[in-house]
Amino acid sequence: MKKLLIILVALAVCAQIYAGDVSRKGTTGADQLLIPVGARGIATGGAFLANLTGLESIFYNPAGLDVTKSTEGMFSYMTYLGDINVSYFAAGASLGDIGSIALSFKAMDFGDIDVTTTDYPDGTGQSYSPSFLVGTLTFSKVLTDRISVGTNLKMISETIMNTSAAGFAIDIGVQYKFNSKLFLGASVKNIGPNMQYTGPDLIHSTTIPGADLGTGPGSFMIETETFQIPSYFELSLGYKYDINMQNDLLVASTFTANNSLEDLVNFGVEYGYMDMFFLRGGYRYQVENIDEAVYGFTLGAGVSYKLSGDVGIVVDYAFREAKEFPADNHIMTVKLSFLQ
Repeated sequence: MKKLLIILVALAVCAQIYAGDVSRKGTTGADQLLIPVGARGIATGGAFLANLTGLESIFYNPAGLDVTKSTEGMFSYMTYLGDINVSYFAAGASLGDIGSIALSFKAMDFGDIDVTTTDYPDGTGQSYSPSFLVGTLTFSKVLTDRISVGTNLKMISETIMNTSAAGFAIDIGVQYKFNSKLFLGASVKNIGPNMQYTGPDLIHSTTIPGADLGTGPGSFMIETETFQIPSYFELSLGYKYDINMQNDLLVASTFTANNSLEDLVNFGVEYGYMDMFFLRGGYRYQVENIDEAVYGFTLGAGVSYKLSGDVGIVVDYAFREAKEFPADNHIMTVKLSFLQ
């Protein structure tokens, strides 16, 4: 309990510094860091911060990675907003008493965008596609039979034609088991320095006003503003209710203190039958400016099946309502696990 209190105090201090400043709302960039991954976590509204384990916990709380003590591979695909798609791949392994490590990549597919200029507003005939990537190295360790901790080291890359920005961020998370039914989780996410766009596309040529005729054009570099990354703090409580030998129910709620958006309270529930078939639901409640919430309820289902021995496969689906966009989000996730 003393270890838990020390960790929670440290996370609370980080939250006060990075995740609670109202003046930062609407000023951050690198918003791909906020896009969730994994159909199970999305279907439960992002509320399972305290009880997600394995590769699915990396985005929500890296402390859960070492709990499963297995080798896993995971692929997830999301149809996002405005014809944007998000692909995610992760692989992890247990190192025994040392802990567990994982490597994951998230990529956004914007499709081809026509190049337009002031001279050719309908397009030049050329096209480009932005590249937004997040690579994450995760380490997690179970400290006691009750406490596990974890951290994510993220590399962030954004490229638009010949202009790019790069940065890094750190996540820190903890999970605590009061008993086999009650769970607590906390994390601070995206702690890192500001980012800034640079590149040759920011060099512009122009005729210098007042210069002598014949001196020709001059060039100058557009200096871009630095921008913060969207850090935030989350605190979660989860409870598992065993209905009988074959049926169980997981419920959880998570409070999110944002520095770039309104604060959130997330609710999630998962019904499981024989640890093989699952039904899920969730809701994200925006504490302020409720009418401006982008997302609403979430739904999902999943199947877990042992192929042979200690080899298992999990297939999950999630639906997320997008209130202000014509198309909702659909997520498919496939995970292979090899128990050690």
